[in-house]
Amino acid sequence: MPAPLILPLPDLSATQALGRHLASIARAGDCILLEGPLGAGKTALARAFLRAAAGDEAMEVPSPSFTLVQIYDTKIGQVFHYDLWRLDGPDSLTELDWEDALDAIVLVEWPERLGALRPENALTIALRLGEDEVREATLSGWSDRLSLPDGEPLV
Repeated sequence: MPAPLILPLPDLSATQALGRHLASIARAGDCILLEGPLGAGKTALARAFLRAAAGDEAMEVPSPSFTLVQIYDTKIGQVFHYDLWRLDGPDSLTELDWEDALDAIVLVEWPERLGALRPENALTIALRLGEDEVREATLSGWSDRLSLPDGEPLV
């Protein structure tokens, strides 16, 4: 298994650039898991991804903290954006169209609440907040899409 890709995210624009790049390589059946504490940048990354996927930088992208899921029809296909912070457990995902969502593109904030339903072939992005609002992203998975044939990272 390839080593994770570690990216410094010195500011919000770097986090947004990562989200836009991921939207350019995502396809139906993909799952992107966004890990990290409150304030690490999960929602900012998801918003940038969704706006790029829709081709609309001004698109309203509310956090699905209370609805648990928001569904978007975008230029790259349907995207399910889950925020599982308030989820009771993986059994509750049945009511949130989890099985159908896996045929589309799925963004999941707080994926640790997925339990055994966590997709094995997902891209996991662990966001860490450092000093002075500097963040770091550790990307695991999608090694075939995140690097060039010579191993040089795309992002």
